[in-house]
Amino acid sequence: MNYSELKNTDWLPTTVKEAKAKGWEEFDVVLFSGDAYVDHPSFANAVIGRLLESLGLKVAIVPQPNWQDDLRDFKKFGEPRLFFAVSAGNMDSMVNHYTANKRLRSDDAYTPNGKSGHRPDYPTIVYSNILKKLFPKTPIIIGGVEASLRRLSHYDYWKDELKPSILVDSKADMLVYGMGEQPLKEIVMLLEQGVPFNNLKSIPQTAYISKNEEKLTIPKKWDVINLSSHEDCINDKINHAKNFRHIEEESNKLEASVLTQKVGNNIIVVNPPYPTMSTKDLDSVFALPFTRLPHPKYNNKGVIPAYEMIRHSVNIHRGCFGGCAFCTISAHQGKFIASRSEKSVLREITQVTQMPDFKGYISDIGGPSANMYRMEGVDKEQCKKCKRPSCIFPSICNNLNTNHQPLTNLYKRARGIKGVKKAFIGSGIRYDLFLSENVAGQPDKRNYLEEVIEHHVSGRLKVAPEHTEDAVLKIMRKPSFKLFIDLKKKFDVINQRHGLNQQLIPYFISSHPGCEEKDMISLAEKTKKLDFRLEQVQDFTPTPMTVATVAFYSEYHPYTLEKIFTPKTKEAKQKQRSHFFWYKEDKAKKPSFKKDDFRRKKNYNKPR
Repeated sequence: MNYSELKNTDWLPTTVKEAKAKGWEEFDVVLFSGDAYVDHPSFANAVIGRLLESLGLKVAIVPQPNWQDDLRDFKKFGEPRLFFAVSAGNMDSMVNHYTANKRLRSDDAYTPNGKSGHRPDYPTIVYSNILKKLFPKTPIIIGGVEASLRRLSHYDYWKDELKPSILVDSKADMLVYGMGEQPLKEIVMLLEQGVPFNNLKSIPQTAYISKNEEKLTIPKKWDVINLSSHEDCINDKINHAKNFRHIEEESNKLEASVLTQKVGNNIIVVNPPYPTMSTKDLDSVFALPFTRLPHPKYNNKGVIPAYEMIRHSVNIHRGCFGGCAFCTISAHQGKFIASRSEKSVLREITQVTQMPDFKGYISDIGGPSANMYRMEGVDKEQCKKCKRPSCIFPSICNNLNTNHQPLTNLYKRARGIKGVKKAFIGSGIRYDLFLSENVAGQPDKRNYLEEVIEHHVSGRLKVAPEHTEDAVLKIMRKPSFKLFIDLKKKFDVINQRHGLNQQLIPYFISSHPGCEEKDMISLAEKTKKLDFRLEQVQDFTPTPMTVATVAFYSEYHPYTLEKIFTPKTKEAKQKQRSHFFWYKEDKAKKPSFKKDDFRRKKNYNKPR
């Protein structure tokens, strides 16, 4: 791509003037997004826009529309021929807006200059309601992380209440959950064949509202699981916990069932997900004609922080089979890995080297987890019968191919591309995939760790043990802290062998369900002995559609239905978090002693 020759028409239009420059007067789809428009494969509005364009549609994007004025942003493109598409953006808007303590954030990484205030809380609901009032006859499809994780009853941490499917409050006609390319292709194909929108009831990976009196049109090939109603979940929290096990299992099965849930006089119907995307199909998405740049409308308006983080990075796969109790990745992307071909990845890296601001450093070759590339079940028939939400907890599945050699080979070829000085791994590495007892010592695992530490660490390797105590880690679905200690030893040895001075940076979480203050005290003591001054830490934030959030709200573990302790008050959460920062307390309490007062020096260094 010749970046010096790019014109405004190389982006999808965001104004009527830009559309006319392309010769467009009418539109097939108008896409509304809570994010600024960055034409890059890491930004959902660009991916969906480019996908629809590749289907021969005229697509306009309205990024961060003003919802507080005369609504001209919602009116400017008029009524599209097929449907409106609405997304809150790459992040859940409430995580984007608020801290774990519900304090309003002062910035927004998906807005020029990081300015806050350019999207409402729950933009999916706000945008959809505005469009429904302005254009009541035009179908609205909602999607993205915010909608996807709210497809059924869910706990809203910020309102502290159980909310029904977002379809109810948004008044949208359809919800596409997960990564939306496959369902959108089928939706467009059927609409172009003349099928009325209201008849699109059998498309996988979609959800819709049906009236109680209507007969559900569910294909015979799909089994049906009827969940407890929204009202029953409100009346008894254990019903919500019981529901969630079905929701998580069906989200992570190769052959899943339809889920239905009554809400008032309506029924929410969630169809099973599509099969995992093939390498060929995923490659075709990344081959779409992205400019990889923010839209020119943002020139001179300041950088977009989220773009600055990923502008020179490359995503190599989707999905995650870790199944962490606090994580939403598998709920949205699924646990089965969709990997790009090596050719596709290397082609994109070459494209990055041609960017005018590229200085020779690829910031990340990764994905939801850095080292799950090309990993899948050996026997697919076993996978079809599997209900496990995690392929690696409580132990690594014997049917899982954990070979790291394809990834190691990819790294070597990436750093051999002309113009690449360093190709870093910025995504989190699942070290249990090469250190767990039933895989440790295999040559491909040793080669992988050596390759990463010697060539692909930018001074700091980030990993996520999350906690030190086995009881808490079990609830988190994370491996024993002993594996992290093993990793640190190997990390230090390899660094010493190659004359490197790199740091291992661990991530930890406080106030997770099942975590008591004594666990945090133990965490502080153990990390202090390892000489870690923790920086990458966070307080648990309940987000929809995770085991941990269901446990936080219901106080039951959704799989065992046993009662589970969770710190909920602001004071309890802050007290747990404070144990991360023992070194700040030590500094504040450090006595003023003379040089020869050895005893006081010695006592100062004891763990508290």
